[in-house]
Amino acid sequence: MLRSRKLFGSVMSVILLGGMLAGCSANGGNVPPANGGSAAPAQQDPANSEERTLKIMTGVVGGKTPEENVLFEKEIERLTGIKVSIDKPASDYDQKLLAAVASGQKFDLLQVSKEKMNTFIDQGILTPLTDQLNASKILSDPSVIPAAEWEQVKTKDGQIYGIFTKYQGGTMPIVRKDWLTKLNLEEPTTLDEYYAVLKAFTERDPDGNGNKDTYGLSTAGMYEVQGFFSAAGLKQRYVETADGKLDVPYSTDAAVPVYEWLNKLYKEGILDPNFATNDTGKMRNLFLTDRVGMITYWDAWVGMLNNTRMEQDANTAFEAKALPGAADANGSHMLRRGDPDVWVIPVNAEHPQTAFEFIEWWHTQDGIMLGSLGIKDNDYTLDNGKYTLTQTGKEHASDHGVPFWYNSNVEAPFGKLPGVQAAQDLVNQYASLELTPPNWSEAEKIINEYSFKAILGEMPAAEAVKKMREELKAGKLID
Repeated sequence: MLRSRKLFGSVMSVILLGGMLAGCSANGGNVPPANGGSAAPAQQDPANSEERTLKIMTGVVGGKTPEENVLFEKEIERLTGIKVSIDKPASDYDQKLLAAVASGQKFDLLQVSKEKMNTFIDQGILTPLTDQLNASKILSDPSVIPAAEWEQVKTKDGQIYGIFTKYQGGTMPIVRKDWLTKLNLEEPTTLDEYYAVLKAFTERDPDGNGNKDTYGLSTAGMYEVQGFFSAAGLKQRYVETADGKLDVPYSTDAAVPVYEWLNKLYKEGILDPNFATNDTGKMRNLFLTDRVGMITYWDAWVGMLNNTRMEQDANTAFEAKALPGAADANGSHMLRRGDPDVWVIPVNAEHPQTAFEFIEWWHTQDGIMLGSLGIKDNDYTLDNGKYTLTQTGKEHASDHGVPFWYNSNVEAPFGKLPGVQAAQDLVNQYASLELTPPNWSEAEKIINEYSFKAILGEMPAAEAVKKMREELKAGKLID
């Protein structure tokens, strides 16, 4: 079987465990109402003798700028009575998170991916939250978080260390629907049809400027290309085989035709030549500035892309639309539902009870509105129960870390952005969760290296897959 990999070493474990506090009890006193409704600022819980302050590190929760992050902290204090300090790096969150933790910095709450959570669990540096969760009137309410969703974050022994920060959607190809219409093209459903559409986007001047300056497809490396490997019935990351072993489908012979298809796009100038070094921001910018007709990204961004262009020009023809990816020989599609982001409490947290109280509040009306709409009187105004977005709020597209949420008692004041519901319907119909062991980052480096060699034509696809598999096995990253 795949052996567990320790990613940080004993020094980090000693640093973190050295600051370990006793386990924390559930917040059983003054909590927001279990129905998720608005609550008055929380008062000191008699069972909580801690100073009501929190130090939080997040990747996406918070203000859009450092200045707005300060306002975000003050808004939390206004709504909860908890004084909060949020460390939100502008880039390279995972690397800065690991560096901060390894250096011994203490945080009460961390926002992490399921992958990082599994790694931290493996190191023994997170507080189990199962008992507190079960005792929480808010978080144990299935109308706030459906009971089945907890299976995503349970360990094999049934413990829960992370509590959702938001509802995580899925990924898929996103196309310029207006370009399809302009060029009189049908929405593609097979790899051959995708090729024809992407070739037309490259060669038939869809932006109408008279220059050949568009690409059919751009990606951020191998990020979210599941919709194309769907044609071969291959799941991203890991799968568990019938005999209980772990395997990486992208490293199997069945993946070769998809790599060859991507190489064809690259050779013919249909694939953005900078795909291997793009980050997601560069990819999105190409899409928004009429340079590329298709990207691979999240369902929520279908709406945010449309909203961005409409904010720039209310009469724009721009229309982003989600596609189900390429069908396999049986006509089936396979999309990806992303691993959830979660709040976790490190074992050396100085205010663990207050941290759990904050997590509960985060899933109430006030917490959800802050995480979505943003800061009152900065992103929106509220008059007699009516929400109105400011210009800043419109630009922020109702996403301060929580574009979507679980709590069915809390309605979105403005509904969903254009195209989002159709994208989410595709996720619900075709997507499933990934299997992400703690050592995924090691496997990903090998997969990316040889995937790029195959797509860039530096190595025949069959040879690249063979080498990829050999290195994964040599590293004991597959069984």
